[in-house]
Amino acid sequence: MKVNETLTPQALMPAIRRAAELAVEKAHRLDRRWKASDGAPVFTAAGKYTARSWTQWTQGFQYGIALLGFDLTGERELLDVARRHVVADMAEHLTHTGVHDHGFNNISTYGQLRRLMLEGRIERNGWELNFYELALKVSGAVQAARWTSLPDGLGYIHSFHGSHSLFIDTMRTLRICAVAHQLGHALVGEQDRRVNLLERLLAHAQTTAQFNVYYGGGRDSYDTTELRGRTAHEAIFNPASGVFRCPSSQQGYSPFSTWTRGLAWAMLGFAEQLEFVQALPESEFGAEGIPQKSDACAMLERAARATCGFYLEQASALDGICYWDTGAPQLHRLGDWRSNPAEPYNEYEPVDASASAIAAQGLIRLGRALGDEGSVYAQAGVTIVERLLEEPYLSTDAEHEGLLLHSVYHRPNGWDYIPPGAKIPCGESSMWGDYHLLEVSLLVARMAEARYYAFF
Repeated sequence: MKVNETLTPQALMPAIRRAAELAVEKAHRLDRRWKASDGAPVFTAAGKYTARSWTQWTQGFQYGIALLGFDLTGERELLDVARRHVVADMAEHLTHTGVHDHGFNNISTYGQLRRLMLEGRIERNGWELNFYELALKVSGAVQAARWTSLPDGLGYIHSFHGSHSLFIDTMRTLRICAVAHQLGHALVGEQDRRVNLLERLLAHAQTTAQFNVYYGGGRDSYDTTELRGRTAHEAIFNPASGVFRCPSSQQGYSPFSTWTRGLAWAMLGFAEQLEFVQALPESEFGAEGIPQKSDACAMLERAARATCGFYLEQASALDGICYWDTGAPQLHRLGDWRSNPAEPYNEYEPVDASASAIAAQGLIRLGRALGDEGSVYAQAGVTIVERLLEEPYLSTDAEHEGLLLHSVYHRPNGWDYIPPGAKIPCGESSMWGDYHLLEVSLLVARMAEARYYAFF
């Protein structure tokens, strides 16, 4: 990737304002058309959002987009829309015991509303604030209860596939456990046994870092030094014995290539948890089951550096945009694709701009967490944001319901829309892509004002 070393957050403000205005218009249009009874909107087909009932993991992004649009523009009507829907439609997501994605749905809604109130962007109301915080506490505990224990104090929040399955995606949803812990909450189980949510968060992160991230240490034939930082979408365990069985992939090409959105979830998840842990007092660490703060930071930093480095050196094209999988079977037909800007309208393999939007935020956050030595990461993230905020990635067509174009959902299952005359999915959007483009835009906008934005 070619990094623009002189690009500043301030220089991106006109593009951010433009994207935010487009997001406001598109959020209003979708709200007028979409009914909650239709399920959650997931991705577009021919420019119109459609539902895909794998799980309802994108509902919070729909209303989160409205909240981010309000934050970026002050459009009060969007705030009212989001508040109404959160009360009417989001309660079941707080107590959903069958999924690993509480952080996606509930930080994007209850968490954003709480943040806006604490920042003074919306009027402070004690009972309303308590409502948001109670929701976050409940969600964090329910998420932490979805647990598979492993030997040596490890374990993980298992995916909706079952107790054997550790998804790398869950690194981004861990923030629900972080916020619940920050609010003083714990999971209480049989015989009133209390489970510290920070302990559970760090155990999950350590397990993911150990089994879903590769460091060039020869764990298998493909764990080579030049591929340090590659990730596996899924790690499979025997839940009865706790023994690791194999890497796997649901949405990537293979267990031994890197599905780039999974990589991006890891980049952002490890980086933002590093920020969170850095902000906690030393007194939170060192008790039984909880590592020392320095050890926790070292584990998170190692995984964040490895995955972010892999993205910059192996997974992205020259302009910082990635294709959907580093081992996609026809990627070689594009020649030396890393030395050229990504081409979303090629005939062989789709790009995934949603992965790039998520990755950009991870790079920026890691850069900030590392201080002066992290400037290369932060600058790379800002460079990617600049590219995503212009055509052909920004959707300027008022009739298209998406904001960020060229997003891929599930290539192996063939769920993504292929336009007439095209050979690969292109020109479509996803709820997570639109949300994360706005979220990283808010982050950059805060940086332009010498402020910062974090989930905690």
